[in-house]
Amino acid sequence: MKLGSLKEGGRDGTLIVVSRDLTKAVKATGIAATMQAALDDWSNVAPRLNALSDELNAGKASGAFALDMTALASPLPRAYEFVDGSAYLPHVERVRRARGAEVPESFYVDPLMYQAVSAGFLGPRDPVVVPSEDYGIDLEAEVVVVTDDVPMAPTPAQATGHIQLVGLVNDVSLRGLIPAELAKGFGFLQSKPRSALSPVLVTPDELGDAWQDDKLHLPMRTWLNGKWFGEAECGVDMQFNFAQLVAHAAKTRPLTAGTIVGSGTIANEDTSKGASCLAEQRTVETLRDGKPTTPFLKFGDSLRIDVTDKAGASIFGAIEQVIEPLKR
Repeated sequence: MKLGSLKEGGRDGTLIVVSRDLTKAVKATGIAATMQAALDDWSNVAPRLNALSDELNAGKASGAFALDMTALASPLPRAYEFVDGSAYLPHVERVRRARGAEVPESFYVDPLMYQAVSAGFLGPRDPVVVPSEDYGIDLEAEVVVVTDDVPMAPTPAQATGHIQLVGLVNDVSLRGLIPAELAKGFGFLQSKPRSALSPVLVTPDELGDAWQDDKLHLPMRTWLNGKWFGEAECGVDMQFNFAQLVAHAAKTRPLTAGTIVGSGTIANEDTSKGASCLAEQRTVETLRDGKPTTPFLKFGDSLRIDVTDKAGASIFGAIEQVIEPLKR
């Protein structure tokens, strides 16, 4: 099934069930008022949402309406936790090679992960508002999963059963601010503003054979200003699958229902497939040509992030955003 949230009903939106073809929806308020409420009681709520999804896709759901993507909030307008990994080591290897550094051996057995912004997510059609172009505005196209309650210290095999929803995220980065922040030795803060989730989140079974080994096996398609930018394969070169990432995040603490776990920027050894962030493309250019030529995002630039099935139909809906200046 596919789930989303309308921009109504308060800060946490109104939960809707969305049709498989993303054209229709129906409010699920008789089952759960919000996405978070559904995740809080997932084992009881999910079967009822599935039944409503079946009715909607069969054209039998009472109260169904045409889906307007601009009316959608983030599926989870705010989450208790968002932890983001860096599971695609080709990206890490290239970035380090470009500055003359090697990847520590530990990176191949112990996932990189940081605590990201979860207090609010942009809607899939909301602008990315930034105070200055000088901050080095970048997109990062990633896959995310959403969990139910995860106990402390699960094995990856146990963590698998807690992955309930899958989606996309534009994990916005401000590259010009990152070096100085990381140099302090205390992690990201100002360099990681709010991100945007895909219009809908879907259950893993909705993905069929595209979801195997706790990975999404489809290309991540990105466009900048209407031009193709990349289609890196999500299921290739992923050093740690989502079960391993969830287990890593929960090693010393339980995870609350509604926790979002990100894959990190999708990147492949094969650079002919393009990139999923501008920093990656600039690194490829530096290694090839001695300097980067692709600029970071400017005000007025537009981006599109999408994953389609083998027939070319969008699965999660596309993230479509414009970069805008902060109005003071």
